[in-house]
Amino acid sequence: MINREEYLEKLIAFKNKQLIKVVTGIRRCGKSTLFKLFQDYLLSNGVKEDQIVSINFEDADFDYLTDYKVLYEYLKSKLIPDKTVYFFLDEIQNVPNFQKAVDSLYIKNGVDIYITGSNAFLLSGELATLLSGRYVQIKMLPLSFKEYISAKDNNIGSDRLFMQYLSEGGFPYLLELPNEQTKKDYLESIYNAILVKDIMTRSKISESSVLQSIIKFMFDNVGNITSPKKISDTLTSSGRKISPPTVESYLSALEDSYILYKVNRYDVSGKQLLKTLNKYYVADLGLQKFLLNNSKQNIGHNIENIVYLELLRRGYRVYIGKVNNLEVDFVTEKDGYTYYFQVAQTVMDENVLQRELKPLNEIKDHNTKFLLTMDNIPETSHNGIRQINLIDWLLKK
Repeated sequence: MINREEYLEKLIAFKNKQLIKVVTGIRRCGKSTLFKLFQDYLLSNGVKEDQIVSINFEDADFDYLTDYKVLYEYLKSKLIPDKTVYFFLDEIQNVPNFQKAVDSLYIKNGVDIYITGSNAFLLSGELATLLSGRYVQIKMLPLSFKEYISAKDNNIGSDRLFMQYLSEGGFPYLLELPNEQTKKDYLESIYNAILVKDIMTRSKISESSVLQSIIKFMFDNVGNITSPKKISDTLTSSGRKISPPTVESYLSALEDSYILYKVNRYDVSGKQLLKTLNKYYVADLGLQKFLLNNSKQNIGHNIENIVYLELLRRGYRVYIGKVNNLEVDFVTEKDGYTYYFQVAQTVMDENVLQRELKPLNEIKDHNTKFLLTMDNIPETSHNGIRQINLIDWLLKK
């Protein structure tokens, strides 16, 4: 198992705290493995096996527990007087009204609860109301490049490994598969599970072909400014008539399944969020390549996608920046500080360099500004703007 150190540290920090730990993220990003890693940590730190109760609700062996009343009675029977019992409930959204069982268990003494889910419905509606202020969410993503490279042969070289990562993505189990065909089959199984279980079933969407057309459009437009109307117009012109409100509801369903992330625009000069023309990024570029079946990736937009996900991993709040009529790839906030990021494949051409620097130079405040590129040169400064090799930046933390 790959040690998902950053996420594991978060679980350890919240251990025995009076909070329900909710781990969310796209299917197969490693949530179940994270639970196993944490359980190993508990066992190595004095917790006995009978103090750990682990249930995966995608395992047919536990189908009899999908009635929340039966589940609650079962979990209650596992309590041990004067000891803490650690409950791990994986993909618990498969249990109707699960929040009633979780809430009833939560108020018992000697209980520490950990749950996962692959859809944002887990934290919507009644659960959010019932458990308001009593849970902490840990948002999980597929492997970062640093995690990916830790499981690979270091003799290959980081540049070559990065191109592999850019192509196949970061679902952990892909590292166990021997060839391109098995990897493609695995990505197809993930995609179909997300499509059927996390999007169509949960959001009650019946038009599979229209939904898939929207997904393909979004995957093909990573890093491009778009809107529901633009998507509607594009699909309608190709023979699939669909209204902007319907597109918007489908996009929300894609966001809820954690397959797609929407990033709002921010007016740096006016210091306000803009309500229209957002960008979207995908949770994993391997799914993009599988679905589009296109070996000619847009490297520039895809490395932008990787930077966006890495910023999320590092705890930044992320926006797209607007500076007059120019665009800054990312305006970020963390711990009360603002940082600006521009991302480019290469800026070795002087004209390209000046084009990428221009939006950052237009910003008149003194917050830190970065230009991340794939150029293999030492870190350099352009009037205070730090140009850093992208791979070095990804591996730095």
